[in-house]
Amino acid sequence: MTAAFWGLAVVSAASAVAVFVVDSMARATFALLTSLLAVGVAFLLIDLHYLGVLIILMMVMEMLIMAVFMIMFMMNPAGLTPMRMVHNTRIAGLVAGGVFVLLAAGALLTPWPRRRGRPPADPTHALGLSIMGPKMLVMMVIGVAILATMISTVVLATARGRYDPPPDRRTGEGER
Repeated sequence: MTAAFWGLAVVSAASAVAVFVVDSMARATFALLTSLLAVGVAFLLIDLHYLGVLIILMMVMEMLIMAVFMIMFMMNPAGLTPMRMVHNTRIAGLVAGGVFVLLAAGALLTPWPRRRGRPPADPTHALGLSIMGPKMLVMMVIGVAILATMISTVVLATARGRYDPPPDRRTGEGER
């Protein structure tokens, strides 16, 4: 189990680096999906089942939505034409380095409290209760409503159906 965890950690880190190294939007999308799926499976390995499944489902849905919008709005719908994925590398590197130094200093210089009591038997359930309390069912229903809203928005965004003829630009026939 330890070897699987570290293997997933390496896959996650390597594919996260690949997001910025590959030369196309489609490859960057698949690299990001690979990285986040590895994180989700790692969460499953450490017995955080709810969070692991949540990460996996959210990332798959996010990447699907990203692919739909990439196909709809990019000049290169396949996203495979080579392009530079990182812009303004000098300033981005300086900002990233500064943020890293600040976060590392905060983590190392903070007087962290000592643990009191024992960890709960089911940490995922305890986390859910501490974040949402008795509103857990409401939040689950809202999540389904948000998903239905996203799907409806994509369906309603098109002026015609998949099998409708394309509108004739000269006469306007076929338009709704």
